[in-house]
Amino acid sequence: MIPVPSNARIWLAAGVTDMRRGFNTLAAQTEKVLELDPYSGHLFVFRGRRGDLLKIIWWDAQGACLFTKRLERGRFVWPTAKGGKVSLSPSQLAMLLEGIDWRAPLKTWTPLTAG
Repeated sequence: MIPVPSNARIWLAAGVTDMRRGFNTLAAQTEKVLELDPYSGHLFVFRGRRGDLLKIIWWDAQGACLFTKRLERGRFVWPTAKGGKVSLSPSQLAMLLEGIDWRAPLKTWTPLTAG
């Protein structure tokens, strides 16, 4: 799991991204398309066209970080918007990385009575 600092926000870039890009070009996309500062310490999440690969970039005050994850089966759940940005909570990011639908997670069980 990625250690998310308590003051960091998580931004998901809606739409598809060329997954051949590295930190520098994803940082440029963050500035131009999302209109956010890639060196702010926030996390920026990008997904490829096939949907089975995502990249996360962030700046941790010592240097640039690039995290990549590919699902062996299935696709990452992504907003249907062609562009823009979506803010995620750390728990939604954890669900996204596990391949779970972070938009509407299902409860597994609720007790009927106490005791």
